[in-house]
Amino acid sequence: MVRLTARRSKAQLVAPARPTPRETKALSDMDDCGYLRYYYCFTEFFRPVRNSPPTMDHAKAIRAALAEALVHYYPVAGRLREMPGGRLAVDCTAEGVVFVEADADVVLEDLGQPPMPPYPQDLLCDLVDEHTAVVGNPLAYMQVTRLRCGAFVLSVHVCHNLVDAMGLFQFIGAIADIARGEARPTISPVWNREDIFKARTPPRIRDDIFPGHASGILTSDPDMPPNMTSQLFYFGPKEIATLKNYVPVHLAESCTTFEILTALMWRCRTVALGYEPGGGLPVRLVFRINARGKYPPIPLGYYGNAVLRPMVEASVDDLCNKPLGHALELVHKAKLDGATEEHVRSTVDMITAVRTYPFLGVDRAFHVSDITRLGQHRIDLGWADRVSGGVPNMMDVMSYHMAFKNQDGQLITAVSSFLPKPAMDRLTKEISMWIRSDAKKLIPSSV
Repeated sequence: MVRLTARRSKAQLVAPARPTPRETKALSDMDDCGYLRYYYCFTEFFRPVRNSPPTMDHAKAIRAALAEALVHYYPVAGRLREMPGGRLAVDCTAEGVVFVEADADVVLEDLGQPPMPPYPQDLLCDLVDEHTAVVGNPLAYMQVTRLRCGAFVLSVHVCHNLVDAMGLFQFIGAIADIARGEARPTISPVWNREDIFKARTPPRIRDDIFPGHASGILTSDPDMPPNMTSQLFYFGPKEIATLKNYVPVHLAESCTTFEILTALMWRCRTVALGYEPGGGLPVRLVFRINARGKYPPIPLGYYGNAVLRPMVEASVDDLCNKPLGHALELVHKAKLDGATEEHVRSTVDMITAVRTYPFLGVDRAFHVSDITRLGQHRIDLGWADRVSGGVPNMMDVMSYHMAFKNQDGQLITAVSSFLPKPAMDRLTKEISMWIRSDAKKLIPSSV
């Protein structure tokens, strides 16, 4: 990772460009939970198109578009308040979001071709971090960093209670629409939190939803083991084709890239962590699924949290000794089960039941999030093209799947991992064994 120093201007509060309703908006039962009371961040890289005006100030153009976008997304310009009983609501005060302009004396190519996480910290707004309280503070912090070559970097922190990642990129897309010259966002935002994702009385919580059994919940921030390290693993068309050689033909033809990589990483990570075979303790896989397009009917433009958390368990023996196709079938089935109405309703019941918990966890769980389909590639500023982007910090127990194009124009999937150094070394060797050209000599096929 290249070292750089950003010269930041004084932070400004950007309010909606015109008057907006002053009201209090309730969050949904999917939004209002303690473990979402933090700011998460995405970083996106842009290069001006050839016919872009040479004197254009990209930061100021985005700032102006942000003010217009906040007219439509006016709750984002408000503040979270705690209501009686501890529930959160958005007080639509139009106070605005934080905006910082910055300059860095590097060119885009210095950051990688394409830029890959982790990204330099100076590209992120330094007024917010994982410890910043969400109640009473701005709900979004944005920094635009101009580079010496004319390219620029957009980083956004946003309160997770307000939007999920899909909702964030809908908001960023609205800013891009207006910056491009549109009169209003091409997708109109929908709030409607009061009517979507309501918990049942009494709740009915399935065991295949994270965190599952209540006895497995952690109520405090777990201590991080020493000597932790992060790493990205890259899988292109060649590597995916190699992996598909180890599963039955019908699975190879129907599985997604996410499914086969998740199955592989779950198996290899279990080996790397040295879980003892034989015992009665299972290993778990937890991944995130977007509920949009499933149940209940979610209108186009809804930007609240709509994330499901299917959890699947397996014994160490089954996961590591059976063919890769076994793990792949478990992943595929969990995705299908997560698309049902009962699964969605049970997820809302679970979130409501643990609403006050600041942290959730179960032992021996592998967490995965596919962020390749959030709509980043559809960001259209008109005068600049998106080059790359993703989660800036890899020091996260969540394993992210991110999509990039390499220098040859091939689409590759980068999968992050965060483990103690000895386990990471074992994971690297295990993955290399599966994708090397002579892997069939080492790994029996399940076909």
